[in-house]
Amino acid sequence: MLHDLLQIDELLENEEKIARDSVTAFVSNEVLPVITDAYEKGYFPLEFISKAADLGLLGMTLPQQYGGSEASAVSYGLACQELERGDSGLRSFVSVQSSLCMYPIYAYGSEEQKQRFLPAMAGGKLIGSFGLTEPDVGSDPSNMRTTAKKVDGGWCLNGAKMWITNAPFADLAIVWARTEEGIRGFIVEKEFAGFERNEIHNKMSLRASSTGELVFEDCFVPDANYLPGSEVGLRAPLGCLTQARYGIAWGAIGAAMACYDIAVEYTKERVQFNKPVASFQLVQSDLADMLTEITKAQFVNLRLGRLKEQGKASPIMVSMAKRNACREALAITRKARNLLGANGISLEYHVIRHMNNLESVFTYEGTDNIHTLVLGKYITGFSAFS
Repeated sequence: MLHDLLQIDELLENEEKIARDSVTAFVSNEVLPVITDAYEKGYFPLEFISKAADLGLLGMTLPQQYGGSEASAVSYGLACQELERGDSGLRSFVSVQSSLCMYPIYAYGSEEQKQRFLPAMAGGKLIGSFGLTEPDVGSDPSNMRTTAKKVDGGWCLNGAKMWITNAPFADLAIVWARTEEGIRGFIVEKEFAGFERNEIHNKMSLRASSTGELVFEDCFVPDANYLPGSEVGLRAPLGCLTQARYGIAWGAIGAAMACYDIAVEYTKERVQFNKPVASFQLVQSDLADMLTEITKAQFVNLRLGRLKEQGKASPIMVSMAKRNACREALAITRKARNLLGANGISLEYHVIRHMNNLESVFTYEGTDNIHTLVLGKYITGFSAFS
């Protein structure tokens, strides 16, 4: 297990440790034994859904009246960290369900929508997906092409969304579309006429995650499924992304922690030139760098979590944490892959799976370049986006 050199554990509340440890046990006992097969064959183990629900991981920060656990932001972060120790695809599933689907219904939905959807989603009975990214629109959602036109009794949606986690098996999609008044949100259920979901294949990253395309051809969405709070416009989906990026900052470091642990144990056991590889100076240098960067990122994430609990966290802070975690985690997994030599590319040792997954995590929910420019605007006052 990761060396807690600066005794971060002492800064956690007991309930936060319990939440973390329960997910650690789930990952160790139920995820790791099957995840290699899932990654190699390219499927998401659907049995994870009920198990995540039983652990209270779906919408865990939401009020109990809607099926949540009212957990702290740090508890949620630690859960994401441990889930991604198992696999980025598993953490992505929980993140999408919680931060990108349940959160917008809670934040922007009507009371009727909250009562109808959230308890079932918390129990894993209804699964959601989040439709923002489009085939030709990624980092600039303000130029989305999916449209929603007001018609009698509802809305008519046309367009497509791409790279949507959970799409192939989701029961509903939180879809963002352009209307005459601006960007608005809708709950699109899988049974709606004119709504199709196509699975994306041939991925070399996030293979144990189900990804697809959402297509709308004169798809009728009743007024009851319009998110009234989305009248704030683009701020609504961006607010959801801020929630998700917070979990990613913790999750990416979970993958790095897994690879660090694997590298330490492997290099201590692997013998070359009549002594353990871990005894060589360059190997120790890599391990020291890995532990240092993981520890630094843990402190950033913990501080951000505490600020979030106090209502003081900002999207800029989240951008810094997500950018830092993804950069360092990807660098750490690459070092671990190198330290394992030829075995570093074997799925048996897990490192290559984490490394490949992090290539996607580095990009989604805001690319590294975009988060860099967010920080640049904060520092200088000048926007580099236009």
